[in-house]
Amino acid sequence: MRSPEFWWRPRPGAPARLLQPFGWLYGAITRLRMHRRGVSAGTPVICVGNFVAGGAGKTPTSIALAALLRSLGETPFMLTRGYGGALAGPIEVEPRHGPRDVGDEALLLAAQARTIVARERAAGAGLAKRLGASVIVMDDGLQNPSLAKHLRIAVVDGASGVGNGLCVPAGPLRAPLASQFAATDAILMIGDGAAGDAVALAAQMAGLELLRARLEPSREMASRLEGHPFIAVSGIGRPEKFAATLLAAKAKILSQRAFGDHHPYSAEDVSSLIAEARRLGCLIATTEKDMTKLGPLWPEAERERLIVVPVALVFEDPARLVGLVRSVLASAAAGAAQP
Repeated sequence: MRSPEFWWRPRPGAPARLLQPFGWLYGAITRLRMHRRGVSAGTPVICVGNFVAGGAGKTPTSIALAALLRSLGETPFMLTRGYGGALAGPIEVEPRHGPRDVGDEALLLAAQARTIVARERAAGAGLAKRLGASVIVMDDGLQNPSLAKHLRIAVVDGASGVGNGLCVPAGPLRAPLASQFAATDAILMIGDGAAGDAVALAAQMAGLELLRARLEPSREMASRLEGHPFIAVSGIGRPEKFAATLLAAKAKILSQRAFGDHHPYSAEDVSSLIAEARRLGCLIATTEKDMTKLGPLWPEAERERLIVVPVALVFEDPARLVGLVRSVLASAAAGAAQP
């Protein structure tokens, strides 16, 4: 489902104020849960989460971290709860699994590194260690206290920041921002915007590391998009981000079809999209995440009409991230060597 529009206004309006008492309760419960002590995985854990409900760029960040860790000689495993999938785990994602088994995000992660799906994160971390993980990248779970974390990175969308600054259901925050700062080591600001700048300033005043990056398609893909008309199709937390990516590549968006996050596409959805594309005389652009569910439903005769737009995370100062990760790994190794 899509988040309410009033969540993302700079200041709380009437609907937000009406729901604010429930937000106080939700935030208080989450804040108390976050202070519990997690169990040790026996290997370093890097958590990639966010302050808000909805998409901010966690999965591309986890993928980028896995690539960085491999370049440092590590054996990273991904750990995710497999949102939208039926399997509770702990289980390693295999080629036989589909989005109904492990969720769409787990499939994206598994295409880049060995991935464990587990509702119980500690059990999943244990399986990853037994299978040979030297470090675990935990996709989401900043507010989950079950597993001790060595590095906690909160991903923030520069355009939307933390919305109106209130807790669910009055706003998008999962817990009061100050409480979440206390459970975070660094923030990764993806993209630009005044809303994100405000969060970045507050985070730096709280003593957090600030990293910056942007999501970009490859040069080849950008060239393929430039000047061509598309229907933008996405089922992600912030569909406007995908549209912005297409526009930045100078694509022409004739129509936007924004479904809810983790939308379970149907044959009827596919038929409707193809019919609209035929009527408009254009192609259809979608995300890698959506393709995990659209692909199996898409008719082969219409395959060339569907364009998947992969994006990669490009860091403004990659050396800072490398230094941060190396420091955490060294600290974890020193701690493990102590009797």
